[in-house]
Parts: sequence; C-alpha cells; structure tokens
Amino acid sequence: MVALNSAVVLIVEDEPLIRFTVLDVLEDIGHVALEAANADEALVVLKGRQDIDILFTDVNMAGSMDGIQLAKRVRAMRPNIGIIITSGMVRLDPMALPANTAFLPKPYMHDALISTIASLMT
Repeated sequence: MVALNSAVVLIVEDEPLIRFTVLDVLEDIGHVALEAANADEALVVLKGRQDIDILFTDVNMAGSMDGIQLAKRVRAMRPNIGIIITSGMVRLDPMALPANTAFLPKPYMHDALISTIASLMT
C-alpha cells in the first residue's frame, strides 16, 4: 500500500519498539515520519516544524502530560492539525472527540492507522 497524499506525521509513543515500527510502516508508504518519546519532546518538535499534518499519540506516557493533554494543547496551538489518539488502556468515545480527531484502540492494524491518516488528510 502506498500513500496517495504524503503526510508529515509526528509519532508520540513511549514504547520504542512500537514507535520504530510505526515510523518504518509510514515511511515505507511515502509519509514523512517524525518521532517523540513523550509529550515534552513532541512539543519541541512541533515548535520547530510548521509542516506537521498529523499528530499520532499514545494516551499513557511518562512526562509532564499524557496524550490527551497533549492533543488538547496541540489542538489549541494548531487547529488544523489532524490528531489520532491511541491506547490499549482507555477507550475514548469517537463522538466525544474534537473535530479532525480520531481514536484508534490498541492493538491496531497498520492498515487501520494508514486509512485513519488518509481520512484526516481529506
């Protein structure tokens, strides 16, 4: 599967194996993948890059804030960025999420992540 519209995706995941796997999958289909191990690192990346299309964040992470708090902060900073929140611990009601935000429960298939990115890019 090859991405039709290339996106710049910031992957925020504290589990290195998951983060690297997602990074490889997205780069293999033509997306630009950036990475951060926690919300604090993600905010540094976001401040340095204005071209990020999608934030893909886990909920449970070490650091000053969790993925939900990060998503709210990013939404306030950049209203047009697409946000995908993932978790194996909590379930979020997709209907309760802000516009241009999706919830992807863990474990997820890579095809589901790819199609979610595509849907947020349209």
